[in-house]
Amino acid sequence: MNTEFESTADRVVIIGGGPGGYEAALVAAQLGADVMLIERNRCGGAAVLTDVVPSKSLIATAEMMEEIGRSDSLGIRIYDSEGDDGDTVIADLKAVNKRILSLADAQANDIYEGLTRAGVKVIQGTATLADRDHVDVVEEGGTEYTLEASTILLSVGSHPRELDSAKPDGERILTWTQLYGLDELPEHLIVVGSGVTGAEFASAYRALGTKVTLVSSREKVLPGQDEDAADVLEFVFRNKGMNVLSRSRADSVTRTEDGVEVVLSDGRRVEGSHCLMAVGSIPNTDDLGLKTAKIKVSDSGHIKVDGVSRTSRAGVYAAGDCTGVLPLASVAAMQGRIAMFHALGDAVQPLKIRHVASNVFTAPEIATVGFTQSDYRENSTDIDTAMLPLDTNPRAKMLGIKDGFVKLFARRGSGSILGGVVVGPRASELILPITMAVENRLTVDQLSASFAVYPSVSGSLTEASRQLHRHL
Repeated sequence: MNTEFESTADRVVIIGGGPGGYEAALVAAQLGADVMLIERNRCGGAAVLTDVVPSKSLIATAEMMEEIGRSDSLGIRIYDSEGDDGDTVIADLKAVNKRILSLADAQANDIYEGLTRAGVKVIQGTATLADRDHVDVVEEGGTEYTLEASTILLSVGSHPRELDSAKPDGERILTWTQLYGLDELPEHLIVVGSGVTGAEFASAYRALGTKVTLVSSREKVLPGQDEDAADVLEFVFRNKGMNVLSRSRADSVTRTEDGVEVVLSDGRRVEGSHCLMAVGSIPNTDDLGLKTAKIKVSDSGHIKVDGVSRTSRAGVYAAGDCTGVLPLASVAAMQGRIAMFHALGDAVQPLKIRHVASNVFTAPEIATVGFTQSDYRENSTDIDTAMLPLDTNPRAKMLGIKDGFVKLFARRGSGSILGGVVVGPRASELILPITMAVENRLTVDQLSASFAVYPSVSGSLTEASRQLHRHL
């Protein structure tokens, strides 16, 4: 490991303080580089301030409401102040959002302090590429200067996509970054977009007690996800009272006297109190100087990178949502670390997309890794699959869990585990054994030989692997 840098040219300049940027900065500092990180807002970026940390904190509250709602089946009764059987559990959105913003603030502070302890110089301001070796900086106070760098990392993230026919106003028509300014639960929230972001917020607000209409332009929610998982989620949504409008495209969203009106492409009109626009995101690559530095971008504006995060220009790397690889904080962080390992001469392996675990934080959660259902269809003669519903699991029965499943994909013959899907509460925790199996090329027999606690939901993983055993 190279930890000595004697030349002033051994300077790493990082633009953007999100997961890709701050993780890269920590690695570069550990390897002994002179590291400068420029962030226009606060450390942590959108992931901490307006995206991952706030949304998952909101979802944590929604999960608690889900558990309370399930408590009746466990023999728990909720009584009102006069001792009568009643529903007295409500979500105080003002208090919820205050807590969310407090958590985001604390996380941003923790990241800043960790960077400064590591020796990273954090600069609040904006930056653009002057050329391959230089970055122009404008600090928040107006001071301007140019930094010379041997390595540059771009980790500038993305922002919510807006439609001209549905301009967010921060009051009734909202992006996901504006939800935390609400003091009261929307009476009727219309969510436009049924991808991960739309599905997560629709699920959370429904659990908090809001009437929700989900407008999906596709045949089913979560296009691109495991089809069995999407089917379970849509069944749960509809079964719990959500109005899911499939194959319905929103043409416009406008304010009314006391709410919003969404006009669909077929002429139908949907009225509600608020509308959340969740129609994708756009990389923050405009005005970054990419053309000047001759860095290639895709038609969507994403920076093109290879497996070790290199751009088309030597010495310039990129990580995170601005690359369009996978819009996950974990992937951004890994891209940033890989970039620094490569740039500073440490041991490094290219990013393996197939090994990335991801999770949709709905109720139930959907976690996936590795092989997908579409891959299975294309290679049906080479792949074995096993799928077990959670309602057969003894621990799930005890917890009152009825919706969900575990699914494993394995290579026929060798039994190597290629991927899996978990649908259910805390699926994000249950996916780890499958991720480790995929990463380390374990077989179904090796997984099934591992002891699972009885009773436990994880026992369904070993049971599914036993079903995939082939007699030799």
